[in-house]
Amino acid sequence: MDADFWLARWEEGATHFHQQRVTPLLQKYWPTLALPAGSKVLVPLCGKSLDMVWLAEQGHQVLGVELAEVAVQQFFSENALDPVITQSDVGTHYRAGNIEIICGDIFALDEAVLGECLGAYDRAALVALPEAMRARYAAHVYGKLARDYRGLLLTLDYPQAQMPGPPFSVGDDEVQRLFVGHSTATLLSRRDILDKEPKFAERGLKQLDTLVYKLAAGS
Repeated sequence: MDADFWLARWEEGATHFHQQRVTPLLQKYWPTLALPAGSKVLVPLCGKSLDMVWLAEQGHQVLGVELAEVAVQQFFSENALDPVITQSDVGTHYRAGNIEIICGDIFALDEAVLGECLGAYDRAALVALPEAMRARYAAHVYGKLARDYRGLLLTLDYPQAQMPGPPFSVGDDEVQRLFVGHSTATLLSRRDILDKEPKFAERGLKQLDTLVYKLAAGS
């Protein structure tokens, strides 16, 4: 699964993964991080998520990263924001108020950019990546955030053989392996959500849990 897969999904409008509301689990568990107002919060593979608007409303500086330019443009248009657009070595920067989205590859971001982020919110990034890419992603992103960063991670856990991803199943054992060495991942919640996600049942799933983690720097 490569960049062309996701670019095609956005170009074709095949974006059922986009939510038309703020994620309730974000609203419930974000306060547990106790991040200071004004903290910069990374939202990797952000799409046009309304969660970024909510995070900005909490007083944070939001830094989204998204490969598909159509998603970035739709985010600002649909939220009636007029961004200033600039270029850098890591991509095209769209900025309006306290929300900035870099249109580019998350793996192109270096420590100078990631190290400014005291917070992180990952709802749809880790579960969007195939297994072969997830260790590289976790080390590259979370290993380069601010030394005292805190974050919120949402994953899905289901029998992978019952449904091809994305979104992929990333259970607790794998989460712990991915973050050891640079972060701690504390499981805050596990909930059975299959009855609330009929589209997944239609794809053959017999079990579907959502997991919420509090992330913190350190091993």
